Amino acid sequence: MSDNKYSLEFLLEMYRKMVLIRQFEDRVKFLFLEGIMPGTIHQCQGQEASAVGVCMALNEDDVITSTHRPHGHAIAKGVSIQSMMDELFGKITGCCKGKGGSMHIGDLDKGMIPAVAIVGGNIPLATGAALAFKMRKEKRVAVSFMGDGATNEGAFHEAVNMGAIWNLPVLYVVENNLYGASTPVGMVVRTKNISDRAAIYDIPGVTVDGNDPIAVYEAAQEAVARARRGEGPTLLELMTYRITGHSRRDPALYQPKDEKQRAKENEPIGRFRKYLVGNDLTSADVLDKIDAEIEEEIEKVVVQAQKAADPKPEDALEDMFVESI
Repeated sequence: MSDNKYSLEFLLEMYRKMVLIRQFEDRVKFLFLEGIMPGTIHQCQGQEASAVGVCMALNEDDVITSTHRPHGHAIAKGVSIQSMMDELFGKITGCCKGKGGSMHIGDLDKGMIPAVAIVGGNIPLATGAALAFKMRKEKRVAVSFMGDGATNEGAFHEAVNMGAIWNLPVLYVVENNLYGASTPVGMVVRTKNISDRAAIYDIPGVTVDGNDPIAVYEAAQEAVARARRGEGPTLLELMTYRITGHSRRDPALYQPKDEKQRAKENEPIGRFRKYLVGNDLTSADVLDKIDAEIEEEIEKVVVQAQKAADPKPEDALEDMFVESI
């Protein structure tokens, strides 16, 4: 990690957000395994620094779009964990009134367009939002989070090409966790780095350590500032690792044991904790207190979500677009 030039308040906020994502995901995982929570999930344990580093470089009125693995992005952008937990339980008080579930988490008031489960499907949405910002002469930026697998979809090429030729204020963020579901990225991508693909659109392509939240923040900050100045998109590749299965029933047996072990030793929260304590920026007791406070907060959220009201059958007819004939 780079030499520290940030306030302790900033660094602790970064730590807190990463721990909040991790504990939220871990709690949700057990709720599913216990059969208490309906639906399905795709989780992001191990990728917390990517979401937090990028979103901390954004303004409140900037927007993000996400994938079938959206919980971390939502929390990092400020979506309430109570509204998210309610949504996962299918409650009317959920951020999408119980109609979206895990793969469609979002809150427009917090700058998160509801996530798109189709691989690559959110990339044109971010490009479209950026086009709107440019046409309205607003100093806002759109971010598209995607996995490495999405960069092989046609929507990726079409949307990034459009963002480039129109010089749009958009940041394309590839969370390269080395696997598209169970397929190693090296089997489906020939270039050394996915960011190398930026050259064909004549936009900057940057690859950084996605498990270092400060490195992610600094790279995102530079790309966002560039976009806000009217200088167009950046393709930002964050090298990370998913220390959980692709989805809730995936034991991830395709990940070699030694690779998994290295990934656990390199996961962002433990690394950042060592950095903060090892450089005498704070104490382990302070970080332990943050961990405990978050654990208590999440337990309260789970209890409240289970008590929340279920939607009524007639609610299915609300929030629909019906064209009169």
